Amino acid sequence: MIVFNPIGYVRHHSDDVPRHWTVSDIEGDLDILPEYQGGLVDISAGQRIVVLFHFDRSPSFEKAHLRQKKRHTNEIKGVFSICSMIRPNPIGLSVVEVLAVQGGRMRVKGLDMFDGTPILDIKPHIEADRRAENESTHPVT
Repeated sequence: MIVFNPIGYVRHHSDDVPRHWTVSDIEGDLDILPEYQGGLVDISAGQRIVVLFHFDRSPSFEKAHLRQKKRHTNEIKGVFSICSMIRPNPIGLSVVEVLAVQGGRMRVKGLDMFDGTPILDIKPHIEADRRAENESTHPVT
């Protein structure tokens, strides 16, 4: 059994949440729980971060969901080739822009998650042009 515990929660006041982060202008907060706030120390405004979250309001996955209609084209696709929230492991991924960091609260832009969504992890977003820089500072042995 694999168990995840939230490190925080998404907070915003928008009723209309876009289907994907690439088309979102929603601003809101990532409220990180006190025991994890020390991990935010090197995150700053202007940075992009990857947020892994739990699709906590997704319907239960059933074998019939292995193939689903793609929302905008009605094509039948395999679940692993689309961004459906109905997945074997209901884990979502979004890239958001950090607007400000104050204590355990990060103000971000580009949310595609509902208010109250549990955050599972945060990772740096490494763009292709920065990949060489990152590889040179973290050599593989």
